[in-house]
Amino acid sequence: MPVVAFPGRIHIIDAVSQVKSAVSALRTMPIVGFDTETRPSFRRGERHQMALLQLSNENDAFLFRINRTGIPTPLKQYLEDKTITKVGLSTNDDFHQLTRVCDMKPAAFIELQQMVKQYHITDMSLQKIYAIIFHQKISKSQQLTNWEAPQLTEAQQRYAAIDAWACLRIYNHLMAGNFIPQESPFWHEVIEQD
Repeated sequence: MPVVAFPGRIHIIDAVSQVKSAVSALRTMPIVGFDTETRPSFRRGERHQMALLQLSNENDAFLFRINRTGIPTPLKQYLEDKTITKVGLSTNDDFHQLTRVCDMKPAAFIELQQMVKQYHITDMSLQKIYAIIFHQKISKSQQLTNWEAPQLTEAQQRYAAIDAWACLRIYNHLMAGNFIPQESPFWHEVIEQD
């Protein structure tokens, strides 16, 4: 399968002074894709706090380096805003991590893992869901890299942007009625699993 490439612009938000204008830009979008990244732990008992929070529409991905900025009030209010839809995958895990950084109540989130069940998709990873729907591959080569590094590499930036953007793209595709499970080349595999 061809590998997915993010088609838009990537904005790195790594200072508190940048958060307000980034959130203002996001508020012009009625729906966004959402994801987070945490530095991986390779030792038993070692845990890291969330390092990156990604919000994306079709054209722009905003990567908030919350290991540097925390979650300032404009971003907290945005995540709690009931009028703006955010689409993510495994959001309960993200919420747990978010509340370790900041006391908050995330609102208006759509969980893709629940949504795709209606389309007879039983694979729950973003990579597999995306492949079933679009017949393209999301590379996971950057997943276990250091998200707290002084500078994010271009590969890390693209990976982070794609994960949030892909959630939105899946949601929009399904809501538009563009995915017919029986027409997917994976349909027979889905039936056998049921």
